[in-house]
Amino acid sequence: MIEVKNLTKSFDERIVLHTINAVFETGKTNLIIGRSGSGKTVLLKNIIGLIQPDSGEIFYDGRKLIGMKKKELNILRREMGMLFQGSALFDSMTVLENVMFPLNMFSKDSYKEREKRATFCLERVNLLDAEHLYPSEISGGMMKRAAIARAIALNPHYLFCDEPNSGLDPKTALLIDDLIHDITVEYKMTTIINTHDMNSVINIGENIVFIKEGIKEWQGDRRQVMTSNNQALNDFIFASDLFKKVKEAENDRMI
Repeated sequence: MIEVKNLTKSFDERIVLHTINAVFETGKTNLIIGRSGSGKTVLLKNIIGLIQPDSGEIFYDGRKLIGMKKKELNILRREMGMLFQGSALFDSMTVLENVMFPLNMFSKDSYKEREKRATFCLERVNLLDAEHLYPSEISGGMMKRAAIARAIALNPHYLFCDEPNSGLDPKTALLIDDLIHDITVEYKMTTIINTHDMNSVINIGENIVFIKEGIKEWQGDRRQVMTSNNQALNDFIFASDLFKKVKEAENDRMI
């Protein structure tokens, strides 16, 4: 579990995050949503420790992130997995070599053991047949799966995903959503996903934090999204006619 308490962040005297309080639960897909410029990316960067808040606290299963000593911080870093927006695979490495990269950096296992772990992760994301291919030789969806395999190579306790469906077609995006959700449950990770994909909200939004203009406007799950009376949330989620119809159908079902 990751807890954010009274977190505030400003840049050049402009407050970007206003006293954010949120809990991100273990074994669930936790989503941070909001319009571009709402502060959701800044929130994620604070949680990861890439930037420091002006005030507030962040706890990883009771461990206080801010003020951690270097040795403790290095241990925590090894418990994190990252899935970047553009996959961020190394072009000069094969898929297998990309997945082995964090193992080569941080694991003390033998080469055979590291290779076995990387192969297992590729098998878990159904990408074993592509292990000898290079990123330029595989599709965008396959690149995302390879990036997921790399993110879980060190068996992390915490998984962070920045716009994992960016650039993917809707069908592939749903497959990536399901894969992230299944891995989260299987490995009992605390997964936080920064997204603007409303299909992800409806499909895997088990714990959703909605940020508007730097303020936590709402928190709930995908079922509560459908019945919420929060106008700002409704304006954001149901901006398209499709999602308006989904909400109307859900409301009719409950009557």
